[in-house]
Amino acid sequence: MAVMTGLSGNEMYCLHQKGLQAGDLVIGNSVFSLGVFGSVGSGLKTLAGGEVTQITSIIHEGRVKSYERMHEEARRHGGIGITGVSNELVMHGGNVEFLSVGSCVHREGATAEQLEFSSSADGQELYCQIDAGFRPVKFVFGNVAYSIGVGGGIGGAFKSLQRGEIPQYSEVFNTTRHLALERIRNEARQAGANSVVGIRTSIIPFRGIQEMVMIGTASHNQALPPQYAQQPVTSDLTNEEMWNMVNMGYSPLQLVLGVSVYSLGLVGGITAAFKSLGRGEISELTTLIYEARENAIGRIAKDASACGADDVVGIKTYVYELGGGIIEFLAIGTAVKRLPGLATASATLPPQAIIKDKDTFINTAEFALGSNLNAGGKSTGSSLSTD
Repeated sequence: MAVMTGLSGNEMYCLHQKGLQAGDLVIGNSVFSLGVFGSVGSGLKTLAGGEVTQITSIIHEGRVKSYERMHEEARRHGGIGITGVSNELVMHGGNVEFLSVGSCVHREGATAEQLEFSSSADGQELYCQIDAGFRPVKFVFGNVAYSIGVGGGIGGAFKSLQRGEIPQYSEVFNTTRHLALERIRNEARQAGANSVVGIRTSIIPFRGIQEMVMIGTASHNQALPPQYAQQPVTSDLTNEEMWNMVNMGYSPLQLVLGVSVYSLGLVGGITAAFKSLGRGEISELTTLIYEARENAIGRIAKDASACGADDVVGIKTYVYELGGGIIEFLAIGTAVKRLPGLATASATLPPQAIIKDKDTFINTAEFALGSNLNAGGKSTGSSLSTD
């Protein structure tokens, strides 16, 4: 029977170099009624704000159910692993579908009653990961659903009358982001891995709250020191970037992130609004955003120092307007350290591992509507989205 795979030619080539062959596309899903979320959502607007544990738990359950069904389908197809695993939320009117999609892979002559691994990495990324010494173990994720809360809103409203950081918001955002990171690390530890690589981060608006979810691949690298069995390495470097770092003798240590939430202030907001009517720099916004950026990066530096890193690489920065003259500034990167014994299996990467596949389906109707089509292939690096 013909194989029906989601893998591209480049991915198939790369997997072939590691003794793997393309298998069928596999899918798992779970549909929940939004009424379930509404029944626990009525108590969301608490004075404290922060994580909404009931919603975190329900979303986690839905994601796990869809993953397990995809995993079982891959096992029925005789796969020894799954690559390119995604875990998405799809809205269907009054329901939400949790959807997991991947492609199973085979090894010639191998039959397995249980899958050896599952990975969020596509075929090209998986080549880089394995060649860098990180054996994939399991697709893992960490999530947290959170609300700023009435208390945070009131405190923020008073604070927003003056310029500067809003500690209530910064604390909520920092706590929730680190919770997601700790949970993905816990899943890796439970799977017997000593690292989580290729982490991608998304912020998803959901029923008046937001979910922050990190997905990645729990992996094992035998060259890592024993302590990482209890405190797994975490990295949001792409697997191509990680291969380059390992080739130079550096290991990722920890995904580090810092958040600052700032208010322009009532007076500053009015002044900036008038200035925006004319040409020239808006100094209030310039200094505010600069200060918020420095504060967020300073928090990254503290995290990196605490874990004994030599450097922080791949820093990405994001600015979100939260309304009312309030902005969130998020900085995220990977702390790295030179470690003995690290090396890549190959001296160079093959071109097929870094060529980005092109989208060969173009919807001209969307062009006519002025929509932006991404024909550049796969995303590289962390993806954060807000509404």
